[in-house]
Amino acid sequence: MSDPSAALAPNMPNLDAPPAIELTPQDRNAHPGRKAIFSVLLSIGVIVAVIHEMDGLNVTSLLAMVPRSAAFWLFFAASYLITPASEWLIFHRLWRIPPAGFVALLRKKVYNELLLGYLGEAYFYTWARRRVALEAAPFGAVKDVAILSAITGNAVTIALLVIMLPMLGDTGLGIDTRMFALSLGVILAISMAAMIFRKRVFTLTRSDLMMITRTHLARIVLSTVLLAVVWHLVLPAVPLTWWLYLSTLRLLVSRLPLMPNKDLLFAGIAVMMLGHERDIGALMTLMAGLILATHLVLGSVIAINDLTNPEKRA
Repeated sequence: MSDPSAALAPNMPNLDAPPAIELTPQDRNAHPGRKAIFSVLLSIGVIVAVIHEMDGLNVTSLLAMVPRSAAFWLFFAASYLITPASEWLIFHRLWRIPPAGFVALLRKKVYNELLLGYLGEAYFYTWARRRVALEAAPFGAVKDVAILSAITGNAVTIALLVIMLPMLGDTGLGIDTRMFALSLGVILAISMAAMIFRKRVFTLTRSDLMMITRTHLARIVLSTVLLAVVWHLVLPAVPLTWWLYLSTLRLLVSRLPLMPNKDLLFAGIAVMMLGHERDIGALMTLMAGLILATHLVLGSVIAINDLTNPEKRA
């Protein structure tokens, strides 16, 4: 006599075997409505930021201070575009992104400056998922590039701090050496933590990480030199070597995390070393105003283009 349980066995699940989970690739075109809403919110946010910042920008006085030299505009544009250009080189090496990726990276810069820090990274992440053919999500690469940018900047800051701290102590500006030391400790702690846990922090290969670090380092050096040339074109009476020194010093001061009133500190050091208090103040005002005006113009163009041509968003 046959066992009834044996006849039912083929139709019964095997309780000892783990359940099968079917993995399917994520549809990158899913939820198009959410992406559209995200883009519209970014555009509206940029417009609001532009209107708000325009209140504090004196366009008439700014234009009166701008040099008429074509070389000034050439080097100013190069100084402004060096960051998205270097990032395009990085992601072109990693993903072979098209030239349109430069526009996306320029948007990233504008979003970070006008809206919120690292919001641009979120935008570029969504752009890469839609426009670049990748086997895996690009979040890891975007994260690694951002972290290495900070670590490379920290390494340069530490080197400059060791070299220039004795000089800063002799300026008579009353710089708080305790705050300098604490700032150095914060920078070292962040950098060392990232290196100790690098296997968990980074996702790219060692060769890719080295390529990214070299590109960031070249970008920092070029940015410092370009800024010095721009300053020299505004005030040619001051030798370029002095501007190179002050541009390097500005890089150091701007990256110290615990130092208050960084802009005032740098302006004070510049006046102490060069004199010409009135000219230095006008120069700092000019550069801050031009950079802000460039953010506002690009932000306005991007936002208007997105709202009027939603199907052609970069």
